[in-house]
Parts: sequence; C-alpha cells; structure tokens
Amino acid sequence: MDKLYSFLENKTVNYLTHKKALKAYEKSKKKTILTEIWSWLDALIFAVVVVIILNQFLFQLFLIPSPSMVSTLNIGDRVIVSKVSYGIEAYPTGPKLFSDSRRVQRDDIITFYNPEYDSKGPFFDILSQIIYYSTLSLVNIDRNEDGSIAERLYVKRAVGFGGDNVKFKDGNVLIKPAGYNNYITEESYREANELSNGPHRSVDSTLYDGMHAWGRLYALQENSINVVPQHLKNSYESVKDQYMFDRYEFENNRTLMNTLINPTDMNARSEHGHYRAGIYVPENYVLPLGDNRDNSSDGRYFGPVKESTINGKVVGRFWPLGSVGIVK
Repeated sequence: MDKLYSFLENKTVNYLTHKKALKAYEKSKKKTILTEIWSWLDALIFAVVVVIILNQFLFQLFLIPSPSMVSTLNIGDRVIVSKVSYGIEAYPTGPKLFSDSRRVQRDDIITFYNPEYDSKGPFFDILSQIIYYSTLSLVNIDRNEDGSIAERLYVKRAVGFGGDNVKFKDGNVLIKPAGYNNYITEESYREANELSNGPHRSVDSTLYDGMHAWGRLYALQENSINVVPQHLKNSYESVKDQYMFDRYEFENNRTLMNTLINPTDMNARSEHGHYRAGIYVPENYVLPLGDNRDNSSDGRYFGPVKESTINGKVVGRFWPLGSVGIVK
C-alpha cells in the first residue's frame, strides 16, 4: 500500500514540476486566446483524471439515494467511502488487489454492486461513472424510466456471514450464527456483541395481522377466488389505508396462501420455501440488510452477495454540515 501511495505521489510531483516549467516558458511567449483556452482545458483534464483515480483507488464520495438506511443515513446524505478497506479494485467490477487480509467485518456499512442493476450498455456505464466521479457525486445521469436515480451501487449493513442462517418474522430478524444450535433475535445478538443499534423497524407490530391478511387476500384475488373468509376482511381493514407496510411479510403470506389453495403446485411451494426456510449464507458471502428494515431492497430479496462484489466501506458523512462525522 505504501508503495502505491509513493508511486502516486512521485507521479503527481513530477507532473506538477513539469507543469511549472511549462508555465514559466509560456510566460515568455506571447499569449493568444487559443493558448489561454488550452491552458485552462489542460488543467481541467488533469483535475478530472486525478479525481477519477482517487475515486477508483482510494476513496469515493457517494450520495445516498434511497431510504433503506434511515435514520443511520438519510436520503441526500453525502458520505465518504473508503476504497482500500477490503482491497483495491483494479477497475470497476474487476478483481481486488491486497484483499487477502482485509475482510468485511460484521456490522460494517458497505457499498457493493447491485445484483439487480440493469446495465444500459458498457459505453453508458463508463460515461456515467466518469461524470459521477469527476463531479464529486454531484451529477448522476444514470436514471430509471421514472427519473429516479438508478442504484448501480447499494449501501447496506453487513449482517449475515458465512455459515449463518437468517430468518425474518413480522419485521424481526432471527439469526442462527455459525456454530449455534438455535435462532436468536437480532436485538439480543447485537446487544451481546456490542453492535450498532441502527437497524430498526418502523411499522407498528400491531399491524402485522392486517398485513398477513392483505397478502392472503391478494393471493385469493390472483386465483380468481371470490369467496373470502370474513376474518381476513376484518384484519385487512387495519392496514388498507396505511402508507408503510412490510413487503417481505406481505409476499410471505401471499405465497403461503398460494400453497394452501393448490398444495400440488410445486412452483408455488418452491416460491414459498424461500420465505419458510430463511437464508443460508455461504462462505465468502455476506448478507446485506438495510437499517430501515420496512423499506429496503436488500439481501432478503436478492440473497447474499460475494465479498468480491463489495467495493468499499462507508467511513464518514460530510453533508449535511450538521451531521458531519463518523458513520457506524
């Protein structure tokens, strides 16, 4: 690592020394509009190249685009991501150097490549990243059809590790760490291991009966069944006007009802099996979850991610000014 820093430092010093000599020479020449424009353009190109190199190999400025980490990180927060915490990425999505001894630690807030990102082509991907890096995260042209920012990178908390089993029930996380015989609540595990208290549930626990009913009623509708149990209708009344709901629990009950409607439907049984069995985390994988458990597209839906796809660690927040500091 020291050799890399020394190399970059020497190259920068040599370049600047050369620039200084050229500037002295230019002063002795008669300046024209074209030489002035070229001088400014040359300086701008150099600045952009330096910024891109710094963003790729050392640190990156990142804008939080979604509510998945509220209130640890809010929409619009700008954070500093260390690009050397887990090894140095040779190029975007490429292999990492010096990564053998730099492993992700439980509870780190990580950035990783979105497994569900819809690429718009290599040219656009490269161009959008150059613009994003060179403007210090101020300009992002990578947008979805609705105009929202396309999340090429996700920011989540590293929760599950190799050998862990993780289940989700009514907004709560149950963990069976590697070597344990039983599941324990995430809250008790965090307290016992002095981990962050950032992860939380926003949906009131009394609303979960209504969400169970909502998912089951949706399955009945999908199967064109019009005879609906009255108790499901009554439970649904408590949530039908609610803005927030637990999508995972909704899908859990929707798929469960599909298996009850037709127990011989193997596709339905397989779909529900994902929710019933929970998630096993293989070795060299990490299960990332958002701190805002009720409103986060995370590992519950796309599963564990390879450590090789994790390209940085959030180490601090620099905007807004009132929230500047270390992020944990």
